[in-house]
Amino acid sequence: PEFSLKPVAGHLAGLLGRPVAFAPDCLGDEALAMSRSLKPGDVLLLENTRFYKEEEGKVKLPETATEDEKKAAKAEMKQKQEAMAKKLARLGDVFVNDAFGSAHRAHASTAVVCKFFKENAAGFLMEKEIDYLSRVLERPDRPFLAILGGAKVSDKVNVITNLLTKVNALIIGGAMAYTFYRARGLPTGKSLVEEDKVDLARDILQKASAAGVKLLLPVDNVIADAFDAKARTEIVGEKGIKDGWMALDIGPESVKLFASEIAKARTVLWNGPMGCFEMAPFAGGTMGIARAIASAKCLSIVGGGDSVAAVKQSGLADKFTHISTGGGASLEFLEGKQLPGVAALSPK
Repeated sequence: PEFSLKPVAGHLAGLLGRPVAFAPDCLGDEALAMSRSLKPGDVLLLENTRFYKEEEGKVKLPETATEDEKKAAKAEMKQKQEAMAKKLARLGDVFVNDAFGSAHRAHASTAVVCKFFKENAAGFLMEKEIDYLSRVLERPDRPFLAILGGAKVSDKVNVITNLLTKVNALIIGGAMAYTFYRARGLPTGKSLVEEDKVDLARDILQKASAAGVKLLLPVDNVIADAFDAKARTEIVGEKGIKDGWMALDIGPESVKLFASEIAKARTVLWNGPMGCFEMAPFAGGTMGIARAIASAKCLSIVGGGDSVAAVKQSGLADKFTHISTGGGASLEFLEGKQLPGVAALSPK
């Protein structure tokens, strides 16, 4: 079936240099028998746990469902999740979770399963992720600079709020910068603006000022007359976004300004691209930031799917201190939330 992990078993065998057995499910008698026949050094990969709805524990009910029905359905799903976790726990003596990328989800195979093992541990990748992200939040070398990009303020508002209490400077780029432009009364043309978040952006600007955090927005932009790699483009200052045109990347002066801020920092945290870097005409800002961080003498951490893809595209991945494997997980960690998959590993 689609999303089967069977092809992964072959690839894993190549990486490990030893055979990897594959169990066609993860809960049944066959998986149990295969796990019990393992000898020291043997490796068994189980089929995808998400083939079972209990794994994610989502409850789907009609909109007409009453509160009592919702409560009952959630309680029933919780029981099913525990039953699934219990079956998984029969397959081993020790549970090691190395999946930081799904640590923000309370899944049966990550958070619930820990209840049924005497010994739970974080794997080396999980440990590395938590160590680096904790270090920047709790004891960063200063100046500490955060660079946030991406499309929506709504996706990053909790991260911004948490970071404002910790950083010395904050750079905001990507499409979400134009909601801040609107808050400052600057023209935005057809750029993406979250109209219902303009007041929130204004509030963030005031909070940054009150906290003594230097908050930088793009001072110029690459604008286009259509969302298209072949569109007409111009570079304009912060007051120059024309009606009917949209900003799709930060401009060269912004890259220079942000690079000079990066050069001063001892710790840099980057989450989210500066523009639509998947299209060549709008990749300059993101690649410029990647180069600036790569050449800076600082502890540098990149988190979030798009910025990780951008760093890999830049060919500079080996120049960064740590590239996080968690998109949603690293965002929630940076918001200051406790991750269910991590919390479950704590000693009982």
